[in-house]
Amino acid sequence: MFPKAFGAAAALCLAALGGAATAADTTDAVKIAAGKAYFDSTCHRCHSVDADKKSYGPLLDGVVGRRAGTFPGYPYSEALQKAGFVWTPGALRAWMEANDKFVPGTKMRHVGIEDPTVQDFIVTYLSTLRK
Repeated sequence: MFPKAFGAAAALCLAALGGAATAADTTDAVKIAAGKAYFDSTCHRCHSVDADKKSYGPLLDGVVGRRAGTFPGYPYSEALQKAGFVWTPGALRAWMEANDKFVPGTKMRHVGIEDPTVQDFIVTYLSTLRK
């Protein structure tokens, strides 16, 4: 189920793009807006995307392409510190779906975002966040 903010965010993106956007631009803008809305309603409780804002979990700005368990200053579980993978879109999807199975021993509670479309929206949004 999508948060209420999804509809408003998608409408704003479509209005802002107007007639000049290509179908791909529109699709990406909608996916980013949906991902941000879903992130804000679900993930933002524990994770920030802004270095100026403290969060319980590690900062997710620049997460795509970052080695797992390496954000400076965050006290990761030993399991995640030793996991040895990079946060690719596929790794993020696997984490969202079943983080406790993907990295047994992680301290993050299981979230269980199983809908591949919602996963895609969130990954698309996270991919826009660059340090």
